[in-house]
Amino acid sequence: MKKLLYILVFALSTISLAQNNELFDQANALYNEGKFSDAVNKYEAIIKNGQHSAELYYNLGNAHYKLNNIAPSIYYYEKALQLKPNDKEILNNIAYAKNMTIDDIEAVPKLGLSRFFNKAINALTYDNWATLSIIFVVAFVLLFITYFFTFSTSKKRLAFVSGLGSLLIGLICLSFAFKKQNLDTNNNPAIVFAKETEVKSEPNMGSTEAFVLHEGTKVQVLDTINNWKKIKLADGKTGWIISGDIKLLNTF
Repeated sequence: MKKLLYILVFALSTISLAQNNELFDQANALYNEGKFSDAVNKYEAIIKNGQHSAELYYNLGNAHYKLNNIAPSIYYYEKALQLKPNDKEILNNIAYAKNMTIDDIEAVPKLGLSRFFNKAINALTYDNWATLSIIFVVAFVLLFITYFFTFSTSKKRLAFVSGLGSLLIGLICLSFAFKKQNLDTNNNPAIVFAKETEVKSEPNMGSTEAFVLHEGTKVQVLDTINNWKKIKLADGKTGWIISGDIKLLNTF
């Protein structure tokens, strides 16, 4: 019975994959013909089927860009970047899309060691740092065994120094893994989809206006109260925005 169930699941997944591939080809063909709205519908149908990829989000971002849909184009480019953070084509196209936005927000620069460590930590994923820490700890164990069983003084010295170095690097990778996990957990970005929206000083319509934002601006969501979300801009300013005016990026 289980074997039959596995075969059925495999067959259904294969059919679904084939359908999504067909939709993707159709969407690409429509895009090349200049039928960008139709291409968007095909790409979105693939997402509704549960398939996600950097290529899919990138193409969807391109289609929205051609339609001058500022917020959706930036949103899907950002989604693509989450899956391929260093892709040059995505980075290049999102830069063009951001040129269409109204809000000019300068990020607060990180200085000194803080900037260096943040750049180093974000160079790899949590899984990458964790894997590296395991590799170096295993190397430390092997070198310790070598040190314990070898009789040559020079080999003992080399194994001892290399072992300590491996252990140190392993511990650094482990600390970077935890730091990266913490950064990812607290990272809750969103894109403003409203053409223009007032950001309030408190989570209610009667509070004073803190500032105004326009479509395409990227924000960090800090908190949620009822239909309001507390956001933070790259320049450090904070305020409360109606939940429906933004779209979270960390969702599928």
